[in-house]
Amino acid sequence: MQSIANIKSISYLKSHAAQISEDLELNGNPFIITQNGEASMVIESFKQFQEKEELIAALKIIALGEKDRLLGKGLTADESRAQLRAARQRRK
Repeated sequence: MQSIANIKSISYLKSHAAQISEDLELNGNPFIITQNGEASMVIESFKQFQEKEELIAALKIIALGEKDRLLGKGLTADESRAQLRAARQRRK
């Protein structure tokens, strides 16, 4: 996990929004914005946001598959190979 060195106040965000946007585009490091000395929000590039959302979606799919596997709803590797062989034979 990357370290976050960009910690700025909300007043800095208000007066330097364009610069923050440029920094995000150039180096991609997210910014932690503080309000009254407490972390309040994180600003990241849209690309980072999309990548994170795609990762979360993939992890959800993996978790659903693991749940099905534990419930015995999956196929063994041999069963899966047999299904693939049968499907290929039907196409011929």
